[in-house]
Amino acid sequence: MTVRQPRYSKEEFARRGDEIYETLVRPKVEAGNYGKIVAIDIETGDFEIDPREIAACDRLEARHPDAQIWIVRIGSRYVRRFGGRGKRTG
Repeated sequence: MTVRQPRYSKEEFARRGDEIYETLVRPKVEAGNYGKIVAIDIETGDFEIDPREIAACDRLEARHPDAQIWIVRIGSRYVRRFGGRGKRTG
């Protein structure tokens, strides 16, 4: 098994991922895909959409085996949510 090494600092990785999502990907995918995952190769700008992270990443890696993948949940600031969620009252 080949271990993929990051080629960017965490900050640069995130900056590139967010920039590509906001400028190139989001306008194409937002309508009708709320809550789905988009996996983006931050070097090519190529992407895959799927309800499941693994499926989106697997398809992207099939086309770009050395992809540097940034993951975004469409319509949300977070891919995952940790911790409990309080009940709303009122």
